[in-house]
Amino acid sequence: MTPDSRPPSTEAELDERLTDPTPGTVEAAEELGGDLIILGAGGKLGPSLAMLVRRSIHAAGVSHQVTCASRFSDPDVRKSLEAAGIGTVVCDLLDPAQVAGLPDALNVVFMVGRKFGTGSDAAATWAANCLAPALAAERYRGSRIVAMSTGNVYPLVAVESGGATEDTPVEPVGEYAQSSLGRERVLEYCSGRHDTRITLIRLNYATDLRYGVLVDIAWKVRHGEPVDLTMGWFNTIWQGDANAAVMRALGLCECPPEVLNVTGPEVLSVRDVATRLARHLAAPEPVFIGCESEVALLSDASRCHDLFGRPRVSAEMLVEWTANWILAGGRSLGRPTHFEVRDGVF
Repeated sequence: MTPDSRPPSTEAELDERLTDPTPGTVEAAEELGGDLIILGAGGKLGPSLAMLVRRSIHAAGVSHQVTCASRFSDPDVRKSLEAAGIGTVVCDLLDPAQVAGLPDALNVVFMVGRKFGTGSDAAATWAANCLAPALAAERYRGSRIVAMSTGNVYPLVAVESGGATEDTPVEPVGEYAQSSLGRERVLEYCSGRHDTRITLIRLNYATDLRYGVLVDIAWKVRHGEPVDLTMGWFNTIWQGDANAAVMRALGLCECPPEVLNVTGPEVLSVRDVATRLARHLAAPEPVFIGCESEVALLSDASRCHDLFGRPRVSAEMLVEWTANWILAGGRSLGRPTHFEVRDGVF
């Protein structure tokens, strides 16, 4: 199924595209067998994933409930979810009593995680990335759990390799990546203890036009700021395609946990992308600092593409859409990815 190739021009259109059901997500909705809860749904990916699931359930003609649990620091996010018929629960997912009081659900998507600020408060990162999943896995021991992880658990790999596969030995650099591996190990332990079926999603850089690596590069090009080539290569995937993969991964859950890389098929050059963005933005040639290395943080998501098909939105489309969004005055969330970091310090 090929999406509309026209660049989204408004936030309403962007959100519509991000949450548009696919035949695969409708089939996944038909096979849910019960309600679904998203833990940590107040972040960047959670709201659009919840909307995709809700719309897919409606398209499938089934009646399962979708619930989002989060602290909901932005009350507007909670209001928009409730307006769409999605249940919400305000919950501190580090509080055992509050987690115990969450509603039952046969299907769970775990999205709790902390990355930025690790350098100044590593303990908070370890709590979010290791304690929260332990509490969630105990509460939902009889459910299917898809848990978000990160490609940062892999070592930097040779660019010519095409990226780390699910079989690449993990070698996390820095406390954020180490705690992310800790999350995986905690869930693996809980899976073995309770026979809980789990899929671990190692995601590399979703793009939503309001944030993402392409957005970071585009804003620098637009304003004539230097583009750092220290991490000269990267992967990215349209968030709508990432959401669809996450929903469909419920069907992969096993004990011990399955691991699935989720990202686009392209190995993208920062230099090349910046140059293309400058052309689309009618901006001067980019200014570069640093130089490319022969190794980078890259993932090979071939298994995901074999299972679910290639992403509907290509990197080339994403570059064009990102430039168009900025030229149209589209909003940015102001949350840089810091993709250029190589030492794991965030």
